[in-house]
Amino acid sequence: MTIRVLIADDEALLRMAFSMLLDAQPDLTPVGEASDGAEALALAAELRPDVVLMDVRMPGTDGIEATREIVRTCPQTRVLILTTFDLDEYAFAGLKAGASGFLLKNTRPEELLTAIRTVADGNAVVSPRITHRLLEKFRPHIPDRAAAARDERLGRLSAREREVLVQVGSGLSNAEIAATLHLAEATVKSHLGRILHKLELRDRIQAVIFAYESRLIHPH
Repeated sequence: MTIRVLIADDEALLRMAFSMLLDAQPDLTPVGEASDGAEALALAAELRPDVVLMDVRMPGTDGIEATREIVRTCPQTRVLILTTFDLDEYAFAGLKAGASGFLLKNTRPEELLTAIRTVADGNAVVSPRITHRLLEKFRPHIPDRAAAARDERLGRLSAREREVLVQVGSGLSNAEIAATLHLAEATVKSHLGRILHKLELRDRIQAVIFAYESRLIHPH
């Protein structure tokens, strides 16, 4: 099955390079190019790509707002944020907006291709530890939730699921969570799937953010 990719970047040479790279893969195909966020929104609505490679710094509608709207209006489309620095505010904002991960613009071609395939398969491409570092850096900017709202969402989880969510929010991998909680790794994966379903979250990254926003992970 071919993965259809929309490329959004205000640099024509980068768009061309990404397009050529994708075109050379038997399972990936570029379906369109956008030079700004507004164009990305219009093309995403028209083409319904599987994945959008989204630059954050573009004229007019930036990549963050475009990501937020694409996630809202095209729920089957996944977004990969392209950023210059791995711990800048744009990367964090992109994850908050619903992106399935972020990549450095100077990432190696094989890593980019793997990331696209991973995201198209419904997974996130930012490791738990990197997500944890992002949230630690930008924790002061994470808004508090009303106590009632926190309780309502957390109330959907079983005690064990809440335990697993705490570990996910702490940056542990499934294997590490399994060792910590004395569970099989497959059991941890099943718990995580139920957590995402109950909390209506897209992926692991969103689960980590929820753990911070709901104060399951306390400042230290």
